[in-house]
Amino acid sequence: MKKIISNDIVTLRSLEPTDLDVLFKWENDCWLWTVSNIMTPSPKSYLWQYLQNYDSDIFNTRQLRLMITLTENGESVGTVDITNLDPFNNRAELGIMVDKTFQGKGIGDEALKLIIGYVRDYLGLFQLYALVPESNTTCATLLKKHGFATTGLLKKWINHGTEVHDVEMMQLIF
Repeated sequence: MKKIISNDIVTLRSLEPTDLDVLFKWENDCWLWTVSNIMTPSPKSYLWQYLQNYDSDIFNTRQLRLMITLTENGESVGTVDITNLDPFNNRAELGIMVDKTFQGKGIGDEALKLIIGYVRDYLGLFQLYALVPESNTTCATLLKKHGFATTGLLKKWINHGTEVHDVEMMQLIF
């Protein structure tokens, strides 16, 4: 059976109860809170309940979280989030996170290729967009490599401690 969202390097898969420990690590990394709109640590009990009740039907929940795993050994190395699905206008917001220890190895690049193909060819979306803090040049460069264009600037959009940062609105229109 052909996997829809997998290649020789990474596989994108649905959440599993075995993801509890790695999600706990990522959800409690305060450096990620800026882009995830989290303001407090997440207890394991909350994350366990989330995993137990997770509904991967994107058309029901309007969102989908997939784990980025290494195809070779199944190790979880990040997440891809499709949120704010708008089926009427065939668009959704994209979020991607690769664990710090796996950054710079092409994993985000491979995961992005897969998720773009999935939302375009399988879900039938016409557009993906991302909100990228101006300081996250690595993410902006990755998105531009895959055809995203900066189409706007949201001034003073996200708080990071005592600072407020601008955010680039980036779009990929198929």
